[in-house]
Amino acid sequence: MAQEPEAQQAPATAPTAPARALLPFILPAVVVGVVASLVFVGVSAAAEQLQRVLWGPLPDALGVGRYSVLWMFVMLVATGIAVGLVVWKVPGHAGPDPATLGLNAPAMAPVVLPGLVLATGLMLAGGPSLGPENPVFAVNVGLAAWLGARLMPRTPGSLWPVLAESATIGALFGTPVAAALVISEALAGRPIRGRLWDNLFAPLTAGACGAVTTTLVAHPTFDLGLPPLGHPDGKDVLAALVTASVAALLGMSAVYAFPYVHAAFRRLRHPMLMLPAGGVVLGALGALGGHLTLFKGLSEMGELARHPEGRSAGQFAVLAVVKLAALLVAASCGFRGGRIFPAVFVGSALGLCAHALVPAVHPAVGVATAVLGMLLAVTRQGWVSLFTAAVLVASPGALALLCIASLPPWLLVTGRPQMQLREDGTPVR
Repeated sequence: MAQEPEAQQAPATAPTAPARALLPFILPAVVVGVVASLVFVGVSAAAEQLQRVLWGPLPDALGVGRYSVLWMFVMLVATGIAVGLVVWKVPGHAGPDPATLGLNAPAMAPVVLPGLVLATGLMLAGGPSLGPENPVFAVNVGLAAWLGARLMPRTPGSLWPVLAESATIGALFGTPVAAALVISEALAGRPIRGRLWDNLFAPLTAGACGAVTTTLVAHPTFDLGLPPLGHPDGKDVLAALVTASVAALLGMSAVYAFPYVHAAFRRLRHPMLMLPAGGVVLGALGALGGHLTLFKGLSEMGELARHPEGRSAGQFAVLAVVKLAALLVAASCGFRGGRIFPAVFVGSALGLCAHALVPAVHPAVGVATAVLGMLLAVTRQGWVSLFTAAVLVASPGALALLCIASLPPWLLVTGRPQMQLREDGTPVR
């Protein structure tokens, strides 16, 4: 009689780290979280103050319309010249080509960071369609790695970039949940020791401190104030699947164009040619799309959402296409900035276009799912895309709908080129 096979034992779980192993990381995480938030808030606040002057009292004093075609051209070309001077003359040249960088920036040398901050502030104030996220990530990672190695040399050097990234995500979104999700996604591809939550303890602390600091200092909000969704039904599911897929396809059109537009500007070879030329193109796009297609797009997106019935589907479509083109040009010609915030504006305009074209598409469904599809194409960051789309509409029923709607766009974008280039100009996959 054959022997029965031995009962299979359940795989042993990794041991939980003792508290004494985690306690030493609390203070570094808190400090990094607070400092990262203050860097983000400081850069954003300084840029907003400069923006108010450049686009308010200054054109008024000159007798020029604040958002006239002439002033948009003047400001965008002047911004290209100013940033070009920083890239050309300031030590460190404001970092490497921004087209080669994503959110996970390498730790840059301290000499690079002042120029990068200056170039970012000028860009945010001047009107190009980029956000602060990529440069702020780079600055925070560089600061954390440099100061951490000097002040706490016994702490593992690999910890500082993780803390800085988590803190910056928490500061950007005003919640540590996004940081925990993104770090979990990053850890999934690496061999880790111990429990996942033990590995998340320090990054989550940094993200929480970054989020709390931003909330206390700046009171951020992403809720667009759209009509609440309620309980999704069948037509909402269908609208979500179609809208997210269309947005992903539109985003991928920019992704595929990115290396060609970037190569066209690279032929100019010098930042004092590339950046002013980019300013000229952005001025033309601003004349076509109007002032709502300028800047990073967060407050402009709120203006769109306040009047979802105030424009036709064609007008919303023009705003989405022009803003996407402006994002493509600004990211290609050398302006220092991130691609998430303008991509959110593009998705919002596209979602409102879907609602205007088919009134049965709920505006919250249209906006959230279009933002989701656009961000999946542009960033290839699943958790960031889902979380950003969810916080825009603040409807509890939207989360399950977004999870379903993320599936077709992910099939459309996965394995394809990303909106990020290698140093030789070839796209990252």
